[in-house]
Amino acid sequence: MKQTRFLINFLLLLIVQICIANFFRLSQYVMISILPAMILLIPIKHGTIPALFIAFVTGLAVDLLSDGLLGLNVLALVPVAFCRLGIIRLIFGDEIFARKEDISVPRQGIWKMSVAIIMAIALFLIIYIWADGAGTRPLWFSGIRFAASLASSYILSLFVASILAPERTSGSRR
Repeated sequence: MKQTRFLINFLLLLIVQICIANFFRLSQYVMISILPAMILLIPIKHGTIPALFIAFVTGLAVDLLSDGLLGLNVLALVPVAFCRLGIIRLIFGDEIFARKEDISVPRQGIWKMSVAIIMAIALFLIIYIWADGAGTRPLWFSGIRFAASLASSYILSLFVASILAPERTSGSRR
């Protein structure tokens, strides 16, 4: 039941990301992506290899169904999946893995979750902006694009975290 709900929410958020990529281009300075948060919030029981596969398929779906360079989201999203468990271990500690508990805002708190989401988005954006510019854009442009994209993506990613990792039900609280 929990896996089915996560899968349905993940697929709906994938559709939302495709719509954002196609219809909500704010400017050349802002690129909104909720993909890094989606990958970060894959349940811990799925290790790195399944997360890499999910990131590849998710990035490819966005690349195929939105305008842009084919493979750009894949290129930026797969390293996020590769570093996902490292980010979780760095921010939340090893006890998450010992308890086999998924991360969520109610369990870990808004500040720790914010740091983890920002790290995932920053990794994604560094690779995405570098590959998208291909050395043709000045550093100041890339810096402004990074900061504006990080801020806008972070705000939406907090909503993604509340959807993919909701609060526990009343029967499972301590």
